[in-house]
Amino acid sequence: MEYPELAARTRRFTRGAPRAVTVASDGSRVIFLRSPGPEDAADALWVLDVETSTERLIAEPAALLTDDDTGDLPAEERALRERLRLSASGIGSYATDPAARVAAFPLGGRLFRADLVTGDVTEVATAGPVVDPRPDPTGRRIAYVTSGNLHVIHADGTDALLAGEEGDVTWGLAEFIAAEELDRFRGYWWAPDGRSILAARVDESRVPRWHLHDPARPEVAPTSVAYPYAGADNAEVTLHLLDLEGGWVDVHWDRETYPYLVSVHWAEGGPLITVLRRLQQHGLVLSVDPRTGETQVHAELADPRWVEPVLGTPSHLPDGRVLVGGELAHDGYDARCLFADGTLLTPPSLYVRRVVGRMAAGAGAGSPDLLVEASEGEPSEQHLFRVRTAIGAGGAEIRPLTTAPGWHVGAVGGDVLVVGSASLDRAGTHWTIWRVGKQVSVITSYAAKPPYAPRPVLERVADRRLPAAVLYPRNHVTGRRLPVLLDVYGGPGHQEVLATRARWLERQWWADAGFAVVTVDNRGTPGVAPSFEKVVHRRVADVVLTDQVDALSALAGKHPDLDLDRVSIRGWSFGGWLAGLAVLRRPEIFRCGIAGAPVTDWRLYDTAYTERYLGLPSENPDVYAHHSLIEIAAEPVHDARPLLLIHGLVDDNVVAAHTLRLSAALLASGRPHSVIPLTGATHMAAGGVGEQLLRLELDFIRRNL
Repeated sequence: MEYPELAARTRRFTRGAPRAVTVASDGSRVIFLRSPGPEDAADALWVLDVETSTERLIAEPAALLTDDDTGDLPAEERALRERLRLSASGIGSYATDPAARVAAFPLGGRLFRADLVTGDVTEVATAGPVVDPRPDPTGRRIAYVTSGNLHVIHADGTDALLAGEEGDVTWGLAEFIAAEELDRFRGYWWAPDGRSILAARVDESRVPRWHLHDPARPEVAPTSVAYPYAGADNAEVTLHLLDLEGGWVDVHWDRETYPYLVSVHWAEGGPLITVLRRLQQHGLVLSVDPRTGETQVHAELADPRWVEPVLGTPSHLPDGRVLVGGELAHDGYDARCLFADGTLLTPPSLYVRRVVGRMAAGAGAGSPDLLVEASEGEPSEQHLFRVRTAIGAGGAEIRPLTTAPGWHVGAVGGDVLVVGSASLDRAGTHWTIWRVGKQVSVITSYAAKPPYAPRPVLERVADRRLPAAVLYPRNHVTGRRLPVLLDVYGGPGHQEVLATRARWLERQWWADAGFAVVTVDNRGTPGVAPSFEKVVHRRVADVVLTDQVDALSALAGKHPDLDLDRVSIRGWSFGGWLAGLAVLRRPEIFRCGIAGAPVTDWRLYDTAYTERYLGLPSENPDVYAHHSLIEIAAEPVHDARPLLLIHGLVDDNVVAAHTLRLSAALLASGRPHSVIPLTGATHMAAGGVGEQLLRLELDFIRRNL
């Protein structure tokens, strides 16, 4: 069986692999999701007992849903999975109390409660289809959202409506912008004592309504969605402290100036929130008084381009200081660091990506340390670091916990550390469990093994030291010139050049079809330094395309088998826009391109993402025109190159209008192109997921090179 079939049947070799790992606060249990086999899409809930290293199946979807129950998902759950890019079926997510004694999860819109100690699972009656259920920190109550209303189920089983309204208002859910662009997927947070909830109220009445319809199903009415396109009104988001006894306190901050609610954290020390201005060049870290709702500024975040908060911050340290992630951009520094009440905790050499949580204090330390995911010098790798937080520790003090090349993620609870490691030397992610520096167990993976082990050449090229990679056919003979496939993404917030095998499996299939596959992380992508990312501000198109072209030239100097007279380009989403831009702007280099779900007119994309990089369309019309593929397509044709456009017809992120309008502009100017509409597909119909689609793409490139 060839790669396309295997990839389709195994969801790119992820089915059967552990994911969504949680560690109990005392380190006794590790909770995770995993399907029972390499071709089974339905994830089940599992627990691993750290003391005995035994795994127990807690909840299996097939045993909980009857044959006549299709397990249809509520619309809000489908939307959340789309924002999370979650394609697994079965149990998509779960939540536990800190001690991980109780878990709550939705399945087919129904609510289930699992006792993770005894293994008992019970269905809990609810007022309607369930979204995002979460136990309170004591494990006695469960909150959930149904039809945009926030409910709480008490220990005696009574179901109480905590907050809800009619119309375009929801309680307890993240709005589109928060989930799609701000990495906030939740809309409510329990108090540490379980007696109240901090909840977001989202009013979408001012947001423009767009209508999505799959023409292949004319019997189905269009779906209306609130879509805040660039320059349009956003949802109005407010925060409220809701007492389970009926009390209500509004949280006060200058929402007109700071409309974006980016993060909320509530543990001991009280609630902390981060809010941003609309153009995201200034933000505030605020503490909330849970008695009055009044806020106090703990830190300011500022950047003339845009602010990039660190995931996992802000939070309170045990000594009362507030941990904030930010950038160090003075005295010659160019770094993403952690600060405690303004004091630097991490050295400038560390590019901090996420604060995972607290670790048990090391020997002689009175305060817990932090577990941090970060890169140090090599953007294609991520490692785990222990960061000291104790006052008087003598400045920034860190200790690497992973050293093997690759991409490492972590979860922590008590004195137990769970490490997920992916590398070029091993298929998939290998999960190991450590206690006090000693490996005590592993989490079993049932994922299928890929049919080959790709060996990309990772390097830094051009004077800007752009991360890049070249992948040859496995039977390549040096001296044989090869056509080039530039397989790209290139957008902010995402890297492609990673030292993990999974990133190169599909690209090896392309290489084996007779190409030298090239991938470049241009400026604007993370992992190198803040200045590397933010140079694209207001000039994304020029910087990104220039870097891709310069990297191609530099790689050809090192790899003489790259034939730059035969270059194609392929990408999805931002990468689809980049592929279209390359073919339209630089036809002398790019002979053909495949643009999957491309953003062709940035005025049709959402507010938070687009305005962050291009500003407001009313203030920067020339910038928007310069970045529009539709505007470029209307220019006189000198050397037109063919484009293949692919788009899911029910994509609610990059709507199909992008591709349809570009096709109309290409047709009007006589430019050659083809369109593949994907009926019933959303934005997650990522380029090449379907085995037949991959072959159609390959045929297109072969014909045009």
